[in-house]
Amino acid sequence: MNLLAFDTSTDTLSIAVARGDADTVWAHSGPGGAQASATLIPTALRLLAEAGLDFAQLDAIAFGRGPGSFTGLRTACAVAQGMAFGAHSGRAIAVLPIDTLAAVAEEARHQHGCTQVLATLDARMDEVYSARYQWHDGIWQGDDDFGLCAPEAVQVPAGWAVAGNAHAVYGPRLAPGALHRHALPTATALLRLAPGLIAAGLAVPAAEALPRYVRDKVAKTTAERAAERAAHTAPPLPPTAAQPLHP
Repeated sequence: MNLLAFDTSTDTLSIAVARGDADTVWAHSGPGGAQASATLIPTALRLLAEAGLDFAQLDAIAFGRGPGSFTGLRTACAVAQGMAFGAHSGRAIAVLPIDTLAAVAEEARHQHGCTQVLATLDARMDEVYSARYQWHDGIWQGDDDFGLCAPEAVQVPAGWAVAGNAHAVYGPRLAPGALHRHALPTATALLRLAPGLIAAGLAVPAAEALPRYVRDKVAKTTAERAAERAAHTAPPLPPTAAQPLHP
């Protein structure tokens, strides 16, 4: 199966190509964020050329659909759609949107041998995206209900590993008693997940390939930020008759 995969949901740009008749995977990892929109297409073209493929030979294009950076998700989705529509002389090829938290779990399995994973990604705004995945009979089984909460509120089942990039940001605020593994939603993880998802019928026409947003807003308003600052800096309330200073 000939596949192109990429993820721009974090600050790392990850791109990979698999060719059906080769064991080699052609991969790139580099700075993402604002640079992703400028470097994604030329780097993907270079990797396809190194693999001896062009768009017309691709069976599908996989991308990390989220959750993650709003701009990154839109970039990945737009590029995947544009490439798919442009392939095969206008006859669009299939696009495979893959959950980024599933890719985190797969990378934790591949790199660290984890089979019970609470996948996390920094959601910024002092929050964490999370989802649970278990590796069973060669596939990931997960809860489709993604969490979004403060790092202190993340609940980890006993014996499970916490994987992702959130611990690097929040440290002991995130599940201090759990085993932590750093893992990102890499394009190579997407490639490993893709055949099973395609076999399950989850590839879609380009027009139906959409990002997955968990949060419905990009940033807090000025009033919300001011209210948070006030809550953190306000002096304590004076004691009341029911709450004396000295018992």
